[in-house]
Amino acid sequence: MRPSFCVCALLGLFLMASVLGEAEGQDLGDLLGGLTGDGLVQALTSQLVGLWESGDLEFLDHVCSFQVKPRIKRWELYFRGTMWCPGWTPIRGTSETRSRSGVVNRAVADFVQKALASGLVTEEEARNWLSHQ
Repeated sequence: MRPSFCVCALLGLFLMASVLGEAEGQDLGDLLGGLTGDGLVQALTSQLVGLWESGDLEFLDHVCSFQVKPRIKRWELYFRGTMWCPGWTPIRGTSETRSRSGVVNRAVADFVQKALASGLVTEEEARNWLSHQ
């Protein structure tokens, strides 16, 4: 997501909130649940930063990495997930979904399908790994 888009969206929210607040006789702090100043900036920052995630997981005794990135597509928020195992294989599992919680699972499933198709792992190995999760 472009930083300029984030800044414009935040400015639009502040403008709408101030216009609506004046119309209702409320100030900006009332509309934002009492958050103003540093508290508001911290709350907005934690929400935006929480959209990105990366980490490691173990797959068949190999350390693999995953990454989640947000993406705006047709004015809707989507998440793009990627899983890869550096030092083991160039295969990359990918997924794109509106579900933040399911995007990593789908990337792992795509990785496993590609690994099975290439003969890197057997179906039995994949089932054993899955049963221990």
